[in-house]
Amino acid sequence: MGLLLLVRHGQASWDSDDYDVLSETGWEQSRLLGRALAARRLRPDVVVSGGMRRHRETAEACLDELGELGGSCTQQEDVGWDEFDHVGMLGRLPTDFAGEKPTKAEFQEWFERATDRWTDGEHDDDYTETFAGFTGRVRGALDRLASSVGSRTALVFTSGGPIAAATAGLIAPDPVDAGRLWRRLNPVCVNSGVTRVVTGRRGATLVTFNEHTHLDGVPDVLTYR
Repeated sequence: MGLLLLVRHGQASWDSDDYDVLSETGWEQSRLLGRALAARRLRPDVVVSGGMRRHRETAEACLDELGELGGSCTQQEDVGWDEFDHVGMLGRLPTDFAGEKPTKAEFQEWFERATDRWTDGEHDDDYTETFAGFTGRVRGALDRLASSVGSRTALVFTSGGPIAAATAGLIAPDPVDAGRLWRRLNPVCVNSGVTRVVTGRRGATLVTFNEHTHLDGVPDVLTYR
């Protein structure tokens, strides 16, 4: 059987001018993951990154800690693993805040309402990429990797949205059920969490979701955004 380890990127820079870079916590989360994988003697054959900077930086920090265990792997980029356009999604639901920037609580409420609007399918003409288009893109990336990995191990650096979409699609083949499940899974994806999928003659099968024991016991490194 093949093994796919889907890694959510380390914490990005939520409150800065460029969201698509790792925060100091994000770098530390990624290094901790690399050390944990090295302790397990994981030797990836293939490393896949989405096209975003935070994916590449997470891969860089993790592979640095893996050292020689990751030295012979093939590295490639697949933008099918990119996150959905949350900025465009939020822009379709304008709102006003009392301050110059929303508080975390205000942002969370706004994000949830904008997500509901995007996923309900009733406003698809408003979006460059619909929710159905997004989940189909992720399924395509998963299928491509599953069909090419054979009996090897692939380490995939991506985002919470694609991981939740891949997980929901493997658990609930019906698109409506998978959409409902995605809305439950996406908010709880932990930065640097690992989801494990095995591949074989039955196709891809989910084994674990969002494992993050590499963060246990380290103060202030468990984050969801």
